[in-house]
Amino acid sequence: MTYMAKKVSIVVEKLNEREIERIVEAAGAKGYTVFEGSGKGSHGVKNRPSLVNAFSLVKIEVIVGSLEMAEAIAEQVADTYFEHYAGIVYIDDVAVLRREKF
Repeated sequence: MTYMAKKVSIVVEKLNEREIERIVEAAGAKGYTVFEGSGKGSHGVKNRPSLVNAFSLVKIEVIVGSLEMAEAIAEQVADTYFEHYAGIVYIDDVAVLRREKF
């Protein structure tokens, strides 16, 4: 049986990764997954590998049980980082198998 949850996806420069992980943990999320990435957006092309690793991209995915927690994480990340750094955050509906994990 599946249960509905929310997935917060945060794509940011690696230099902000640790601080965003702290935001996620402080919001009460039980965990997250980090993926290396590359791409192109309004701040230009971000290729992997970068000469300066701090400017490469990471995608942090967090699954939480409520829209309120998902929005709190997304809003804090956006308010803290997106005025000065490249990034995007979005929330998806997901179905999970083990509700107790989230």
